[in-house]
Amino acid sequence: MHLDTKVREKQIYNVTIIGSIVNLLLLIIKFYVGFIGNSKAMVADAVHSLSDFFTDLVVIVMVKIANKPRDDDHAYGHAKYETLATLVIGIILLFVGAGIAYNSVIVIIKFAHGEIIPRPGIYVLVIAILSIITKELLYRYTIIQGKKLKSEALIANAWHHRSDAFSSIGTTIGIGGAIILGNMWTILDPLAALVVSYIIVVMALKLMKSSIDELLEISLSDEIKMQITYLVNSHPDVSDMHHLRTRKIGNIYAIEFHLRMDGETSLTIAHDRITEIENMIKETYGQETHVNIHIEPVI
Repeated sequence: MHLDTKVREKQIYNVTIIGSIVNLLLLIIKFYVGFIGNSKAMVADAVHSLSDFFTDLVVIVMVKIANKPRDDDHAYGHAKYETLATLVIGIILLFVGAGIAYNSVIVIIKFAHGEIIPRPGIYVLVIAILSIITKELLYRYTIIQGKKLKSEALIANAWHHRSDAFSSIGTTIGIGGAIILGNMWTILDPLAALVVSYIIVVMALKLMKSSIDELLEISLSDEIKMQITYLVNSHPDVSDMHHLRTRKIGNIYAIEFHLRMDGETSLTIAHDRITEIENMIKETYGQETHVNIHIEPVI
């Protein structure tokens, strides 16, 4: 089932707004508790939640632009703005991960030189556990909606939520260890933040790669190309499908190919058959699918 563009846009907005409200509340609580509770890991976690909030805003703005109708300057529409949003999210994640890693290393070096790291307060541990539960639930909700709405930006944002949950897991381990094991083990707090930063960077690179591939117009997967070929060849009045070219424009597929048809066929009948094939493709991949078919006569 393919949703109307306006309905899809509204649903993406609703999902993102819910996430942004949750992220705003979490980042305020984490910053406050992190500073008064002497937890570097919690402050780093708060920075990650701040990046979550900013990426929510990016999704809202970019999806609004991506769903604008075609115009003279954008004959293929504005859907790639959604891809651009995914890339922006990946870049933000990359910088967040690198920043957390840098701050963690600085604290670890200071600890190695004899500087004492204050033990976090017990309430910091409670907030860390609460954050894990909240962000995991938000991830599951967003990823389900992202797949349902076929929104790469929403799926990317869902993974940003999960990376925040992973960050909170590391924070919980570090804070819990520092509280339970005493001052000699407060190093666990920045070490946990360092491990989480690695997870964040890996996720960021994956998101960036997928969006860059799309912006550079990499072909659709072999599986989808096989499906297209099978679908077109199932029509009884055409043959020899070749020169198949595919790409993505945001969440929209662009499909172009050549095929052969009896050279004695009238222009009207040929047009009707090609229209049938176009409709078959659009029924499978969405009404916004761009289809371009070149006919060659069989003499």
